[in-house]
Amino acid sequence: MVLPSSHSSRLKYMSLGVLVLQTTSLVLTMRYSRTLKEDGPRYLASSAVVSAEVLKIITCSILVLMENNYNMRAMNQLLKEEIVNKPAETLKLAVPAGIYTLQNNLLYVALSNLDAATYQVTYQLKILTTALFSVSMLGKRLGFYQWLSLLLLMGGVALVQWPTESGGDSEEKVLSAGSQFVGLMAVLMACVSSGFAGVYFEKILKETKQSVWVRNIQLGLFSFVFGFVGMMVYDFQSVRQSGMFQGYSTITCVVVVLQALGGLVVAVVIKYADNILKGFATSLSIIVSTLTSYFLLKDFNPTGLFFFGALLVIAATFLYGYERKPASSSAVKV
Repeated sequence: MVLPSSHSSRLKYMSLGVLVLQTTSLVLTMRYSRTLKEDGPRYLASSAVVSAEVLKIITCSILVLMENNYNMRAMNQLLKEEIVNKPAETLKLAVPAGIYTLQNNLLYVALSNLDAATYQVTYQLKILTTALFSVSMLGKRLGFYQWLSLLLLMGGVALVQWPTESGGDSEEKVLSAGSQFVGLMAVLMACVSSGFAGVYFEKILKETKQSVWVRNIQLGLFSFVFGFVGMMVYDFQSVRQSGMFQGYSTITCVVVVLQALGGLVVAVVIKYADNILKGFATSLSIIVSTLTSYFLLKDFNPTGLFFFGALLVIAATFLYGYERKPASSSAVKV
């Protein structure tokens, strides 16, 4: 069935809006929730990660039920065949699940120490790590424009992270520099884990013909186990004293929902959004995060280097998605 051009265009721009909203709102709400001063203990990042995985499993189960015409018996049979009766296939997802769990916890660490704008720009390094893992693990080949965009990307992120002179006493400077370093390391580790887990998951999806929602249930089950174990190891005393849901508020619940459903929403709309629209979504998300951090959160003072670096990152995003129609198919787009 071919969609009319006007309807197709409308779907594309709806996809753009959803991508921008999801990307920006998760970063901003997570940053706000980690810096908000409230009475009592702050919510545990490990608890939020576990809650998001539970919500993701429930959502994917509902989607699988819908695919089976709301037949509960058919859904149970499908899940038994694909998860229980194929232990080797299921165990393959333990690797990306563990890495995704680590990545989700790292993002909380990053946004506890970096403003949303700096985080958004720096996190685009996941394009670099994904490209490198795609080349090494999937045997994909990048064209000239892709390699050029990766160089621009690295240069832009380097400029954004370039140290600047700031006011205040030396002790405040040391604390600020230390916090930014922790945030930067968390983002870099998240970029590496995101690239590897994403390519590994893509490889698994291409090797089998399972429903993507069934795969996400398998992924979520492992992520829940890893996340829960991590919470018990690192936050056992806090959980024992004040419970798993200590410090939860409305904004915490919004963060959990956005983290759980965000990736699923993107998976649905991404087929309508081409590379140019994805570039627009990333660019608009960076701009909105910068403006919100400066005017509303008031935790960000932009510099000339930041703006130039952000411009390079935005240009790199568009250039990486640039589709040139070659005479031969020597270069394969990632």
